[in-house]
Amino acid sequence: MHGPALSGWLMVALCAATGVYCLIRMRVCAGEERRAAGGEALMGFGMASMALPATVLTPPGWSWAVYAAVFGGATLHGLLTLRRGGHHLHHLVGSLAMVYMAVAMAAPTTGAHTGHTIGTTGGIPALTGGLLLYYMAYVLHTGAGLVPATAAIAGGGAGQAWTTRPELALVCRLTMALAMLAMLVAL
Repeated sequence: MHGPALSGWLMVALCAATGVYCLIRMRVCAGEERRAAGGEALMGFGMASMALPATVLTPPGWSWAVYAAVFGGATLHGLLTLRRGGHHLHHLVGSLAMVYMAVAMAAPTTGAHTGHTIGTTGGIPALTGGLLLYYMAYVLHTGAGLVPATAAIAGGGAGQAWTTRPELALVCRLTMALAMLAMLVAL
């Protein structure tokens, strides 16, 4: 990832911690929730590895093809599971965004035929802008969902294990959406 090394390391730590939490949640959940936690763990660890500061670790040229293949497979899986509900649409958009960033990072920044510099950023500005708008809306929507509407909610989950708390799953998704926003801005 381009940008200051400190912000890159912070994003690596947040995304990796999110991936670990999703793996733990995957162990205690079943069915559809388990599959969603597995997809979120893959996304968290993939984002953590993509966020490694470029000044510290320069990934080999083939690594972007591996990212594109892994998240391309996740995209195909997302397409197959899309019929089960709207949350899978978010996983599909996330997987497509990861493929897009991997392809954009692998693409040369000079024109193939003219030799002129296309720009200092990778990717297609309109597509990057659309993904930024999607993730901003998602962050605002998810963040608003975490704000308690009434005081009655306060005692609702006292006996519930921390790994199965629904608000922690939302925080996990919110963290990854914020990290995706930061990565798209840095693209």
